[in-house]
Amino acid sequence: MQLGSDNLSLINTDMDITRMQHRAPAIDVSRSRGKLRQHESMARHVSWRAGGQAAYFYQPADLEDLKTFLQLWPQTEPIVMIGLGSNLLVRDGGFPGAIVSLHAKLNDLLLVEQDEYGGVVYAGAGISCAKLARFAASQHLTGAEFLAGIPGTVGGALAMNAGCYGSETWQWVERVQLIDRNGMLHERTPENYHIAYRQVELRAAALSETPDNWFVGGWFRFHAGQQESARQAIKTLLSSRIKAQPLNFPSAGSVFRNPPGDYAARLIEQCGLKGFRIGDAVVSTLHANFINNCGQATATEIETIIDTIQTTVYQKTGINLIKEVRIIGQHAGKNHE
Repeated sequence: MQLGSDNLSLINTDMDITRMQHRAPAIDVSRSRGKLRQHESMARHVSWRAGGQAAYFYQPADLEDLKTFLQLWPQTEPIVMIGLGSNLLVRDGGFPGAIVSLHAKLNDLLLVEQDEYGGVVYAGAGISCAKLARFAASQHLTGAEFLAGIPGTVGGALAMNAGCYGSETWQWVERVQLIDRNGMLHERTPENYHIAYRQVELRAAALSETPDNWFVGGWFRFHAGQQESARQAIKTLLSSRIKAQPLNFPSAGSVFRNPPGDYAARLIEQCGLKGFRIGDAVVSTLHANFINNCGQATATEIETIIDTIQTTVYQKTGINLIKEVRIIGQHAGKNHE
């Protein structure tokens, strides 16, 4: 079913037409070109393959369409932007707003500058980190290889300063492109941010100008290098990842940040929590900082394990593990209508 346009569809499989129209946001759908779904299961869109529904789920056609959507969407409705959903858990009670998926939509990937010392690559927020790593290698650039080990998109990597194998996203950032709640585009340099381990925050001066904003792309400066050596480094990294991480079941990767001078996985294992299970949610026996969905795990089961790990590790070691994953939405049984 479509509301007034062949371009923006509002799709629902479990509500009658009258109720759906009552819940539909008051926007001029003819101005948008993306797909708007209602009551969309987020288990389809997060790497844990678990969780509740989004009241609305939007897939923009491109950046211009995202601008239009944000200009039209009611200011009172909450919005969350996602990529591959590799760092996200939506509680079983659902998210009472719009979740906007940028994956494979904001997908520009361009070499915009190159000289004997290196080059600058622009990558849209919807590009996978692995694709950016491979593209940089194909352009005889080095430094991006670590990105192949990050199971997410450029937008997510920018938002949390994702990293692995000794490198972090923001050490390669020249500037970023953002979009605010009104659909306006902005550019920022790293100097506008407080950047730390798995943490990216706008400094106060910049925050006052654009309080609600999301990354839609970034310019990355990499070093000049040999194409084949960069490709080989990517292969080696991926081989190491396969051996060290439990990739045979759905997960969100590392659940907790590493505390200073230690490793979350070591602390979790030390506390005897490897293999700890609630329902189909299980702490991996290969890498204790992973929680696997070994069947039909619910978001509640996964979050309960997360809470149990935090409580147990703190009680036994005095260390408060900080979540690397983001948990949104309402607990089961709560109505988000």
